[in-house]
This record gives sequence, structure tokens and C-alpha cells, in this order.
Amino acid sequence: MITNLPEVALPFPPDGMRAYLLQAERGQVVFFEILQDADIPPHSHGGQWGTVLAGTVELTIDGKTSTLTAGCSYTIPAGAVHSARLTAGTKFLDFFEESDRHKAK
Repeated sequence: MITNLPEVALPFPPDGMRAYLLQAERGQVVFFEILQDADIPPHSHGGQWGTVLAGTVELTIDGKTSTLTAGCSYTIPAGAVHSARLTAGTKFLDFFEESDRHKAK
């Protein structure tokens, strides 16, 4: 069902990560599937809430690093600089307050 959603145009090779977009007028929900270990460089944007479904996410928000596993959730305030290390096999679901944060392919 999730993979029937529009795929997200990501700035990463498609053999390393896939993402599927559920678009709403006031935000977006994106399901991420990590196929190869990946490092997401520091960046910022509007608010974000997420939950790890499987695997491990090492998330750094404003210089503080946490290791999150299945069942853990996180909140990234609008404008907070954050980065992540993602392991292959990780799956997570993110809600973005910006309705134009990601684009469909």
C-alpha cells in the first residue's frame, strides 16, 4: 500500500534510499526506506516529527546526538540544524509541517 504512493525525488542515489509521499494541504507524511548506510548532512527547515519503524537512526539536533531504534519518536523544531546517520534496513515515517518540503518524482 505504501509503495503505491508517489515516490519522492531524493538527492540521493535510488539504490541507497527510497521514500514515498502522502501529500496534504498543510503538511506531508513521508515513509523512508534505507537500503544502504547513509549520512544526511546538517540542514534545517520547518518543523518535523517522526518515528522509527525498524533499524537505527543516529540523529543530531542542535549538536545533541541520540540513537533511536524501532518505537522511538523525535521532534525537530522549525529551524533547528540537524543531521542523521542511517543504517541499511532502517524504516521511518516523518511528518513535515511544510507542505512543499519534498517533491514527487
